[in-house]
Amino acid sequence: MSTIHEHRFPDTKALAHALSGELQVDLQEAIAARGSASMAVSGGRTPAALFKQLSTEKLDWHKVSVTLVDERWVDASNEASNERLVKESLLQNHAAKARFIGLKNTADSAQAGIEWCWRTISKIARPFDVVMLGMGDDGHTASLFPGNEHLRQALTLTESAGCVAMQAPVEPRDRISLNLSAILDARRIVVLIQGETKWTVYQRARSAGAVTELPIRAVLQQQLVPVDIFWSP
Repeated sequence: MSTIHEHRFPDTKALAHALSGELQVDLQEAIAARGSASMAVSGGRTPAALFKQLSTEKLDWHKVSVTLVDERWVDASNEASNERLVKESLLQNHAAKARFIGLKNTADSAQAGIEWCWRTISKIARPFDVVMLGMGDDGHTASLFPGNEHLRQALTLTESAGCVAMQAPVEPRDRISLNLSAILDARRIVVLIQGETKWTVYQRARSAGAVTELPIRAVLQQQLVPVDIFWSP
């Protein structure tokens, strides 16, 4: 099992300040060592406060590439778009100088846009310095949902790193996601968890069981990349 460190905070603000400072150090050290840094992040409501705090950190943002671990197949102007969230909350203040690479393209569907999407992502140097994941109440992470017909393949490490099309249980259903091989092509993985319900799901995922039941298990049980869990109520 991977090395897992748990960090619990009294509230979202305290978590955002602590993790933002750590990420600033991670990215600046990557720039010092390799001349650039890269980060793949999740959307949704949970990371918004962190993104706003991180945008104020001083570092060489023009040397940082930011992309997404998953995306809803909607226009970037749509309220459901992860790209929109990142641009409105993270790519502000000092971080406005960062280079952003989105997943959504002009293909009619996520399935049709897979190859184009991965070619775009491949412009970013990997391993990613940081991959930031969330987790749903159903144990999904990125857009790797339990019960999806493509899930087992997406979680198989013998598959090459790439993008996969997934169907979410709620609208907008059409999603694109990095597969497990791409997510684990990282130097550090951070998982943001908020609320008692998700903490309980996380504890279940730490125990033995099928990764297809709780896809976050695939991240927690791998032995390639250290994982940090950041939780607040």
